[in-house]
Amino acid sequence: MSTASVIGGGPAGLIAAEVLARAGVAVTVYDRMPSVSRKFLLAGHGGLNITHSEDRDSLLARYGRSADRLAPMLAVFGPEDLRDWCAGLGEPTFVGSSGRVFPRSFRATPLVRAWWARLAELGVRIETRQRWTGWTDDGALRLTGADGATVEVADDVAVFALGGASWPRLGSDGGWVGPFSDRGVAVTPLRPANVGVRVEWTGAFTDRFEGTPLKQVGLTVRGPGPSVRGDAMVTRTGLEGGPVYAIGVAIRDALDADGRCVLEVDLRPDRTVQQLADRLQHRRPKDSGSTWLRRSIGLDPVAIALMRESSGGAMPSDAAATAALVKAVPVVVTATMPIERAISTAGGIAWPEVDESLMLRRLPGTFVAGEMLDWEAPTGGYLLQASFSTGVVAGQGALDWLRRAVSPGTRE
Repeated sequence: MSTASVIGGGPAGLIAAEVLARAGVAVTVYDRMPSVSRKFLLAGHGGLNITHSEDRDSLLARYGRSADRLAPMLAVFGPEDLRDWCAGLGEPTFVGSSGRVFPRSFRATPLVRAWWARLAELGVRIETRQRWTGWTDDGALRLTGADGATVEVADDVAVFALGGASWPRLGSDGGWVGPFSDRGVAVTPLRPANVGVRVEWTGAFTDRFEGTPLKQVGLTVRGPGPSVRGDAMVTRTGLEGGPVYAIGVAIRDALDADGRCVLEVDLRPDRTVQQLADRLQHRRPKDSGSTWLRRSIGLDPVAIALMRESSGGAMPSDAAATAALVKAVPVVVTATMPIERAISTAGGIAWPEVDESLMLRRLPGTFVAGEMLDWEAPTGGYLLQASFSTGVVAGQGALDWLRRAVSPGTRE
């Protein structure tokens, strides 16, 4: 019987293990934490958004610069396949009002428990508290237990799914980068993605509005680029939330180029500047600036305060200038939050290092999946979808490698 090691017990690793085990391969999953699927379970704490229901072209666009590389993998195991897989575990899915897809129970725990039971039935062994630390000189895997004891494992094939470097307390700490780099594998530096940004608010602003959402605003990085709508949350150190994450690549590019990034916040994305100016023309003589903005165009206190914050406390008094500010409140971003505060990471093993089956060209018989690869996506089900898709492809690639290995003269 062929044997396989899977290093990393998140979604990408466990689905690769399932693919291999279903084909009769003896699979052992190694994870450095006391239990597997910790980040997956945390992701589903407030509702497990496992994928998205939008059309294929829109879905692929969410993966930005890596869309072409991920497209074949999403064709192998796409959103409908993932939904069918969930249903097979007794967790049929439903589409929410935003197009996001959730399991019926809405939580990750029932799905994960059913998955563990399936893996056990397939004979998958799960070894926890085993940290992979590199390879031996003859290519065996080196694993170190919680007691410091080191073991060497030499299975027929290996699949790595160790994640990026976000949420290190849950297992993904990027510790794999050094050993892979030492083997000559090119790794694009890991950087925070789906992460909040730093803004140097005044104390008066944060004292009053920390934890307050800017509701249904549009966010754009100054210059050419898309505007993204949603709720952005004011934090003591800056801004976070879905629309911030969605333009994360543009924010990083601006920070890399200039050391700072100017976000333009559209407080009324459904109105044009002229429409706002027309409404603002009618100001009562005794109205304060705040009352004027509230009565004329319905701004709430945090939106009005943001306008004051961006202009150093001074506010334009004429309708046209005020309308222009409402449509593009400048917010200066000085940095992103650190990687340990990120939901996910950008960067990872460079695409030229792997073939179409996600096997490392420099290390035949070694496959990689999930966030270890150099791709990123916004929240909304896209991260989990690509993790599952790459895990399936890596598992199938490993299985094909094993099948070629038993046919003399067929292994390349």
